[in-house]
Amino acid sequence: MTVPILQGRLRGVKWKVGASNHGCWLGSYEHHKRLAFELSVKEGSVVFDLGANVGFYTLLASVLVGDRGKVVAFEPLPKNLRYLKSHLQMNRVTNVTVMEAAVSDADRDCLFDAGPNNSMGHLSKEGGFRTRVVAIDKLVSRGEVPLPTHMKIDVEGAEWKVLLGGMSVLVANRPTIFLATHGKDIHRQCCELLQSLGYTLEPISGATVDQADEILAYART
Repeated sequence: MTVPILQGRLRGVKWKVGASNHGCWLGSYEHHKRLAFELSVKEGSVVFDLGANVGFYTLLASVLVGDRGKVVAFEPLPKNLRYLKSHLQMNRVTNVTVMEAAVSDADRDCLFDAGPNNSMGHLSKEGGFRTRVVAIDKLVSRGEVPLPTHMKIDVEGAEWKVLLGGMSVLVANRPTIFLATHGKDIHRQCCELLQSLGYTLEPISGATVDQADEILAYART
């Protein structure tokens, strides 16, 4: 069943019930993160949605960046891609490019585990199918994607390698980053790397950066 999203900047946008958490079409999904995203992304921005899943943040970014902006959505899981493309098509979205790939620190093919649900797929040696894997720096250097102003990263444990594979972009363009981390060690590594590059970190969920599993990282001015 297709319904209109009820709240937020996506109000009225068409959504397939059952694609993901019901909070997506109710407009309550990841409330604090969504509000921070809406405040940060402006018209004309270039947003990379890494781990786009079925497209909630892809659609939100599309609305926020407008006709002058651009969104690149990265997603490897076939089931998610079907929903993602359907959401884009039914809403006649024209400012989004879909990359059927996972993101890490190098270009290669890897095994991917679909996980217990469509939000928990991840790169794994025990994965059930092979997927294309890309590194942000390589894509930008080849001119396949523009330089991002914003990156939303939710990649189920690969976030450290994603940052390593995008180091040149982070240094040169200083994109604002919405980062979900999975595990204390990866969280610490990611925070230390971003701070070493001059980023300021704020918790999106949790009382402090150390306690949070989602952080906002932006370049110091």
